[in-house]
This record gives sequence, C-alpha cells and structure tokens, in this order.
Amino acid sequence: MSDSDNGTLQPKKADKKEMSMETRLLLSFVLMGVVLFATQYLFKPTAQDKAAVKKIQPVVPQQQAEKPLPPPNPSGLPPAGAVAASRDEQFTIDTDDFKVVFLNRGAVIRSWTLKKYHDGKGNPLEMVNSAAASKVYYPFSVLFKNQKTSTDVNQALYVAKPAADGLGIDYEYSDGKTTARKSFRFKKNSYLTNVSSEVLEGTVPVPHLLAWRGGFGDSSVVNAAAGQHSLHFDTAQNKLIVQDASAAKDGPVTNSGNFSFAGLEDTFFAAVVLPKGQVEIRTMQDMLPSVADPAKEEPHVGAAMGGEGVNQFAMFLGPKDIDLLRRVDPKLENIVDFGWFAILAKPLFLSLNWVNDKYVHNYGWSIVLVTIAINFLLLPLKFTSLKSMKKMQMLQPQIAVINDKYKNIGIRDPKKADQNAETMALYKANGVNPMGGCMPLALQIPFFIAYYKVLSVSIEMRGAHWLWVTDLSQPETLAIHILPLLMIGTQFLLQKMTPSTTADPAQQKVMMLMPLMMGFFFYSAQSGLVLYWLTGNVVGLAQQWFFNRASSPPLATQLIPASKKKNGRN
Repeated sequence: MSDSDNGTLQPKKADKKEMSMETRLLLSFVLMGVVLFATQYLFKPTAQDKAAVKKIQPVVPQQQAEKPLPPPNPSGLPPAGAVAASRDEQFTIDTDDFKVVFLNRGAVIRSWTLKKYHDGKGNPLEMVNSAAASKVYYPFSVLFKNQKTSTDVNQALYVAKPAADGLGIDYEYSDGKTTARKSFRFKKNSYLTNVSSEVLEGTVPVPHLLAWRGGFGDSSVVNAAAGQHSLHFDTAQNKLIVQDASAAKDGPVTNSGNFSFAGLEDTFFAAVVLPKGQVEIRTMQDMLPSVADPAKEEPHVGAAMGGEGVNQFAMFLGPKDIDLLRRVDPKLENIVDFGWFAILAKPLFLSLNWVNDKYVHNYGWSIVLVTIAINFLLLPLKFTSLKSMKKMQMLQPQIAVINDKYKNIGIRDPKKADQNAETMALYKANGVNPMGGCMPLALQIPFFIAYYKVLSVSIEMRGAHWLWVTDLSQPETLAIHILPLLMIGTQFLLQKMTPSTTADPAQQKVMMLMPLMMGFFFYSAQSGLVLYWLTGNVVGLAQQWFFNRASSPPLATQLIPASKKKNGRN
C-alpha cells in the first residue's frame, strides 16, 4: 500500500543537508594535505627569504527465549460478530528494561522507553518519535503489500486482552469482513520481545508488514535523524546492508530474502526482528519536523518488516552492546560495525575496555592512557621522521639555490622537471625522505579514524564522563568548548617546536594556520576524539622537546651537495 493508503502524507524533497561529521573530517585532512604538499609550488621565495606539525545486562539466549507465538487465529475463520472496543484505551507494560505504552486505536505503541538508559535531560530514553504521530502512524501499524482491506485497521479500535502476568497483551478487531490481530509478549529481564500479527479479508490472509516510521532511537543527540538507518543482514551474501532515509527519497525501497535480522538502528541502539525464514524489509523516508528546529523539516528513516498474512518473529530492541548481542544471536554482533578500520578499531575498543575495567574505571582517562601507549609504541618511527625533518631544515639554503636557478621557470615548462630532479638528488644524497615531515600526522590518522569508529558505535562510550565532559561520544555541552581550544594551543606549540622544512616565510605562515583549521573542524567533534588528539599533542610536545635537546647541533656540516655525490667526489 502506498503512503496515502496509510493516511500519511507523501514525503517532500529533502532540505539541503548539514555537512556530516565524516565529511568535515575528510575535508579537514584533504585541506591539510594540500597545505603540506602544494605550498612549495604556490609560494616563490624572495631574495630576502633566501637569507632567512561495563556492565552487561543479562539476557535470555535466543534458544532459551519464549517459543514463537502461535497464529492468533489458527482456524483462519472470521468471528461471527463484530469485535471492537467502544472507546480509546491505553495499556502499559513494565519490565526490568522497558516501559511500553500501547494504544488500542490501531493496536500500536505510543511510547517505548529504556529504563537503564537516559536522554540528555536525565529521563528514561524514549525510542519512539512521538512528534511524528501527526504525520505517520505509531510503531507497529500495518502496511499492506498489494491488497488493502475494506476497513482501515490502523484506525480501528481493537479489544485489548492483557496477559495475566502483566508481560503481554493481545489485540483483536473485526467488523465481520476485516479481521486483524496483534500479540506482544515480553520477559521480565530481557531485551527480546515476541511479536505476532494477522490480517484477514473474509477468510483470505492479507500479506502485510509491521511498520516503524518517523525515525528511531535517541532524538536528543545532535543531528539525530542523520544517524538513523534501516539495516538487514543478508545470510546469502554474509553482509550487513545499511540504508539511510535518502535511499528512499524517490519512494520505498524493498528487500526480501533469508535475513538473520532486519530493522532500524541509531548510533547506539537497535530494533530488529529475528525471522526464522523469508522476511521483507521496506525502507521509507518521511519528512518530519527537526527536533533541533521544529520549523524545519528533515528526512527521517522508517522501516516495515514482515510480508505474510501471518507474521511471527522475535524482536530485539536495546543497546548495541557486543556481548549482549552475541548472546541473543551470534549474527547480531554484526550490528556493531567498525568499518574498514576494524583491524585497528576492535583492538582499540578492547584496550579501552580493559584499561577502564582493570584500572581507572573512567573512559576519559582510558583514552588518555591508551593514547600515550600508542604514541610510545610509534616512537621509533616518529624519531626517524623528526631526523628527516631536521635534515630538510638544514638543506634549505641549498634548496634556495636550486629554486633561484629556476626562478623564472613556469610549472609547465619542461625545465621544471630538471629542478625537481636536482632537488630529489639533493635529498637522496643526504638520505632525506621529503615526505618524512608528514609522518607524525600520517601516523595519527589511522588511530584517529579508529577512535572515531569506537566512539561512534560503542555503547560503553555513550554518557561516559571525564572531568567537565558529560558525554565523550558527543561534543562538549559548555558554551565554549574547552578541549578544542586546548588542542589548538598545543598544536601551535608543537608546530613551533617542530623543525621547519621550508625557508619561505609565506609557507611557514600557511603551516601555522593548520592548527586553526583543525580547531574549526574539531570544535563540534566528539569530545573523546578531541581528547585523543589533545593527548597526542601533549605527548608530542614532550617527545619533540627531548629530540630537540638530543639532536646533534653540527648536523649541517654533514650534508653533502648533490653535484659532488653525483660525480662520485667526497
């Protein structure tokens, strides 16, 4: 059934998106690369210039969870008379982990809060975007595949039958032609729920899906809608497939097959069904008011799962805790996606957890200690790079002579190749790697990306405190972000202490702009990410001071002119 069949509005064109953090960071490093490698061609030295850088929530394993619910009406026959409530009613189910509020109009869920997790205001974390109800139905509304019923079952008043133990509820509606039933079963201390639905038109089952629209998860975080996706794990391809709202900008996108799980996620939480056979997932986009600016609409992802006349499946709704997910179903561990840098991100994640659990019991100090350890492990490579930079500094007078020789040569002139050849011969004669100055930054970038992934997907980092920082997975909440300012200051100091590889003051000024450029891109970054870079700067300052004290002053007398080396004269 189309969106209009469900009584919802058609999606509007998405407004221009705010630049994502990933794009900002990528742009940052591209710009830094341009500064590092291109300035020598953009600035020509002048005559004057020539003289002159946990606690795991136990869950019942899937094999011990409640057996799938039987079809609400095994006979397949419609009731003899109408079954409908006379008024709107609300019913609440409380478990150790959830508080779930049901509405009998449509047999949907108005609210689903996680008791052990909280939003930015300290309230139990709400998974349902209630602000979307005016434009799309609440979660677990019915979405038909092809044939729709004569009655809108999403507006019908169902009769509720709560379970005796208070951990379940059955809903039924019939007008003699259309029959609809839904059942929900919870456990006292588990993030698993068993869900069943059935729709009949007369005696004929009507294929349908159960939809969760208007976004999912923590809406209190910055740019929440951008971090929400639909996802499914394709067993045949052994691959996790993730889609955001933009995938459905031209209409719903449908995938079906033998999926280990399918549903919705945000950064730290997921709601996925665990089918035992074929299942269909339909990804949708809804244009809804932004939480940050209700006057502005932005795309929100939605998903619908099922596809049969009778749908039955277990559903996991909870934190993306690796140990918890693995115990529910080994395949669920794939929800926590460390990306291409998993080879670094996973060991980093395990190291942070180990340091936190065994020693400091604080993830902020864990980041500091692990970063210090990483920097000392990379010390030999960094010292090799610093020696190369020192030699490059001493070579600047000879580089200036070569540049002066070709000062009137354009970049497209064939003689430009001769200039580059002479410069490279000088570097080679003195054992200098011209790229060596980039090594300290290059060494940090893989760990930077690994930290970014860990902070982005590890539930342990959510709400982790450190000194004045209230959540390491989010930007600072203070009016002025202190960590980025400290990072800029230490970056300036480190840049001053690092040997300059160019004698051109103009290029040196450009290089000194790099800390400001990085500060701009880091100002709204995750606090844990800024803490990592700041710690690396502080360690780098100590290492640079030691190197500057230990390096040999008469290094310049050891340099070899390229021409003599070339002719074999010493």
